[in-house]
Amino acid sequence: VHSKISYSSSLSTSTKVAKEKIILGIDPGTNVMGFGVLSINNTKLSTLGLGAVHIKEKDYGLKLKIIFERTSSLIKQFKPDEFAIEAPFYGKNVQSMLKLGRAQGIAMAAALMQEIPIAEYSPRKVKQSITGSGAASKEQVAAMIKSLVNLAEIPKDLDATDGLAVAICHYYQSTNKFPSAGKNDWKSFLKNNPDRIK
Repeated sequence: VHSKISYSSSLSTSTKVAKEKIILGIDPGTNVMGFGVLSINNTKLSTLGLGAVHIKEKDYGLKLKIIFERTSSLIKQFKPDEFAIEAPFYGKNVQSMLKLGRAQGIAMAAALMQEIPIAEYSPRKVKQSITGSGAASKEQVAAMIKSLVNLAEIPKDLDATDGLAVAICHYYQSTNKFPSAGKNDWKSFLKNNPDRIK
């Protein structure tokens, strides 16, 4: 079977050092799966990789197979200590929610197979953790992510920053460390970047 996959990412390999924790964040989808690999060294946040897996297969079963294989590959490459995934708990379109739920489940299964602790967060919780607003746009989340982990530039594919946002959300939720109390909060970002406001 020849799967038609467009795999775009910005990756770097890294050897774990003392006190470093690695979290793999996934923004699941049957057409595009965003991912981000967060490194926490003491309290410094950086990214080891982020990108998006574009799944062109029409057969739904093959889509799930690709999600499982790609997630397993990311786990093998980066050896994360923890796994976080975005999991919408409500949606108007039942069929879409069902398909998305399966995509989430198969990605989670890949982590469970490697005995990696998993956590689920709603889209609203992720946005709120990153920007302070549960109604933030993908662009606002991406801009804040750029500031938080010092990205050279925002990826064109915002599914990538969505994946990294899930990982950062998990870090904040598990440590009670939120950016709102520091220099990276959303209000400060807007103050320092008035050109971003539309």
